Amino acid sequence: MAGFGTESAGRFGAIGMKRREFITLLGGAGAAWPLALRAQQPAGKPARIGVLSIGAIVPVYLRELLQGLRDLGYVEGHNLVIEYRSSNGQPNGPSAAATELVRAGVDLIFANGSEATRAAKQVAGSIPIVMASSNPVGLGFVASLSRPEGNITGVSLMAPESSGKRLELLKEIVPSLVNVAVLWNPDDPGAAASLRETVAAAEAIGLKPQILAAKDGNSIDAAFADALKQNAQAVILLPAPTWGIHLQRVADLALKDRLPSMYIAAELPQAGGLVSYGVNIAALFRRAAYYVDRILKGAKPVEGGEACRLTGRTAHQVRTGHQPQNRQGARP
Repeated sequence: MAGFGTESAGRFGAIGMKRREFITLLGGAGAAWPLALRAQQPAGKPARIGVLSIGAIVPVYLRELLQGLRDLGYVEGHNLVIEYRSSNGQPNGPSAAATELVRAGVDLIFANGSEATRAAKQVAGSIPIVMASSNPVGLGFVASLSRPEGNITGVSLMAPESSGKRLELLKEIVPSLVNVAVLWNPDDPGAAASLRETVAAAEAIGLKPQILAAKDGNSIDAAFADALKQNAQAVILLPAPTWGIHLQRVADLALKDRLPSMYIAAELPQAGGLVSYGVNIAALFRRAAYYVDRILKGAKPVEGGEACRLTGRTAHQVRTGHQPQNRQGARP
């Protein structure tokens, strides 16, 4: 289990952070089995899974999902058929893509993100949904993480719950920080709760958040330009799947503009950004394969009022990459 600590200490030594470990038992890293799931796959029939996303899935996350399925005996092209659908930035794209999966006769839908989960829920009917969502309870996808009910199960990124901590950590790393640009995607249903938590945390520690919308890769440059105009000293991205394939661009802009950057996923510092704090998303995608397997094997409703609960352990990680100077020319 990965811990909470620092990497690239030579590049980040000026911060002098102590190694910490925040390995938390979560009733919510995964959700229990819903009340109504389909029957077991007929022998000899390939499982047919629909993968629904808003944009392209981060390659490492998709690899982890597929590897998790392989570990459980599912091989694409042999006993597994995967139908991939993406909204491709179209206004009605998520709903249309989810509808295509239903018409394709998939046995279940894996929904990447809250926006995809919402679209799948609207059209799936009795088709089970395995989600990777930032805030499944708050958005009404499941009744609770230990007893989701309905036909949705999966994993939670716990994004709103950790949003305040991300901002506090950024302030700790950059003690002189006052103005922080907060980039969010207003189209993502899970982002609103993260925004509320971030704004509340900013007010509590004396920061001035500058809320900037960025819905896709085309708006990232404009958001950074606005951040500079408003004298931002750092930038924090609120969790949304649309950021995934654009993190290299985010890291490059942050370095160019000398803005320390923070995100939930380790892929940002791996791309050259400053730091991340959050669940191990790649590991959650691999864990999601467990739910897919259980459903395909005919998981039954919870009996006797007891939840078949997954008590997961999630490592909250800090991963450090390049340390840019801040806009005053001094290292934070």
